[in-house]
Amino acid sequence: MDADKVRELQEHAEHGSRDSEMRPVAFTMSVLAVLVAITTVLGHRTHTLAVLTQSKAADRWNFYQAHKIRSNDTALTSDLLSVVTVSNPAAAEAIKKSYADHQAKWTAELKDEQDEAEALEAQVEHLEKRAGHFDLAEALLEIGLVITSVTLLTRRRAYWYFGMAFAAAGIVSAVVGLLVH
Repeated sequence: MDADKVRELQEHAEHGSRDSEMRPVAFTMSVLAVLVAITTVLGHRTHTLAVLTQSKAADRWNFYQAHKIRSNDTALTSDLLSVVTVSNPAAAEAIKKSYADHQAKWTAELKDEQDEAEALEAQVEHLEKRAGHFDLAEALLEIGLVITSVTLLTRRRAYWYFGMAFAAAGIVSAVVGLLVH
């Protein structure tokens, strides 16, 4: 074999050994990319669920307001029947009794509707807190991925370790997001 062929084979061998040194970095980057995708989906789904729950809470508050307005209108009409002279007092008393029955029913329903709306709002806050953890996890994992990729350019493992530290923080944030109840 001539000297040029030997030198070429030696260069290929050196290049191959440098590439094999970077395999763990490339593998880490692949894993980080998958984790970024997972946390992105979890974050988006959690935000969507929060928006849907907020919509349910708004609907419940609207239902509460409709009942409250109906209750106030009934109370005003009942008060009006108490102070005006009517041609048929028996009919007026029957209407007032009917209104009183409605008021008793609506008072209980109003409390239930208010409690349900407040529970939905609490659920929205919980979901937004979870989504915030997923968003932070996504950002930290992306930062870790980018910093780790610098290792391939510089061939300095310090970037790999630094990127893995960000990734570890991102993983912790994602786990906290999963565990928040």
